Amino acid sequence: MPDIAVTVNGQQRPLVGTPAHATALDWLRDSGLSGSKEGCAEGECGACAMLLATPTTDGGTTWTPVNACLVPVYALDGQEVVTAEGLGSVDDLHPVQEKLAEAGGSQCGYCTPGFACSMAGEYYRADRTPIETASTSTATEATDATAEPCPVHDPEHGPNGFDLHALSGNLCRCTGYRPIRDAAYTLGSPEADDPLQQRLAQPAPEPVATDAEVDGARFVRPATLIDALRILQDEKDALLVAGSTDWGVEVNIRGRRAPLVVAIEQLPELRTLRIEDDAVEIGAALPLSEVEKRLDGRIPLLAQLFPQFASRLIRNRGTFGGNLGTGSPIGDTPPALLALRASVVLASLAEGGSGVVLREVDLADYFTGYRQTVKHPDELIKAIRIPLPLATTTAFHKIAKRRFDDISSVAVAFALDIDGGIVTGATIGLGGVAATPLRARATEDALIGKPWNIATVKAAAEILRGEGTPMSDHRASSEYRSLMLNTALLKLYSATVIESKEVSA
Repeated sequence: MPDIAVTVNGQQRPLVGTPAHATALDWLRDSGLSGSKEGCAEGECGACAMLLATPTTDGGTTWTPVNACLVPVYALDGQEVVTAEGLGSVDDLHPVQEKLAEAGGSQCGYCTPGFACSMAGEYYRADRTPIETASTSTATEATDATAEPCPVHDPEHGPNGFDLHALSGNLCRCTGYRPIRDAAYTLGSPEADDPLQQRLAQPAPEPVATDAEVDGARFVRPATLIDALRILQDEKDALLVAGSTDWGVEVNIRGRRAPLVVAIEQLPELRTLRIEDDAVEIGAALPLSEVEKRLDGRIPLLAQLFPQFASRLIRNRGTFGGNLGTGSPIGDTPPALLALRASVVLASLAEGGSGVVLREVDLADYFTGYRQTVKHPDELIKAIRIPLPLATTTAFHKIAKRRFDDISSVAVAFALDIDGGIVTGATIGLGGVAATPLRARATEDALIGKPWNIATVKAAAEILRGEGTPMSDHRASSEYRSLMLNTALLKLYSATVIESKEVSA
């Protein structure tokens, strides 16, 4: 097996002797690259952000910002990363660094390297295009021929096409976000001779099979799906890791260690996305950001979910398989997938070890208890299947203390079919109100066959209020959670009435 190493800022660096549980952040800082900072060690502040070279569908590369504090460093074997030190130098600043300095976007500087990396990822985004500037209003033009052009942009996108969600995972404690936003909005396009821009025309590094054992702990990246399943069959203590956005927190905050970690996020069989006549199948290890991009709004309920799921930095690594594999009752994707009547495709090794056996489980039957599922120890989640056609009316409501980058207190997903004013189909997924994500079946029954009017909705809302067994914790009281369930259906109804009026107008 070739030497285990990572290419950092164009230089290959070996991982010899590095502990099997080490994160990329710890390894970078131990290697003298102290630009990346540890602010929270759980993926919420972005001070550790770095750029990872990931493949595009056309065979090129894109620079993807990720949290170095969560990525196991051995998961980067054979891969290529750029840290803040690799963007520019003291004598030759990168355009992102230059604009941050000009706008006064840094005070203590602790968060700045992470901001610079996230901003650089957006700077190099291939489909980022400037929004055409427009003159002031027609009336103004008629009265003042010297009026300056006014940039046209919405509150979350700059006139240069910069998407502010690219910085949603970066926290600044002292500067304030206005100068950082100003710096982002003044970025132009990369020059043709920019080395990081030129790199994008070349293929991203291929996945590398890895097997490292240090001080009795082992990290393995299997070469094939069958190899991964063989390990699961033989090693009962094996821990599967994809994006590591959950396991990384366990390692950093709780000091958890695993004797054997098996990385599966680069297995091609788990990174597919197929739109068929009767279903959409999404690979369990395809990063959520990539799913969002490839679906491009094809499933409206998921399009509502994605921006509310943690931050872009987390979505660049997090996966459906990981969110379902933990069995957490407060994961954001299960309620939406339940509403979409999704199923989970589980894979195991065939008898004799020469093939793969698949079984499909309705997601509503997948969760059996708190962080418990029907998945056997020798199985892994291969894909999620969403049946077609989709419901005509969908919505995802996330109740949390922050609008973005927060854990749900309550999550509710609706998928209704309303035909001629009558509810002909209803599926409602809930999270945060029981030991498992669940379907609100009593509420569904109360809606189906009834007219979609305020009387039906009020009656069903009272039933929804009583679904689940919500508890009180530091995020919300049980009473508050029940109240949020009660108001969710009323909110959905109000939205459909407003939409109906807009359409008729």
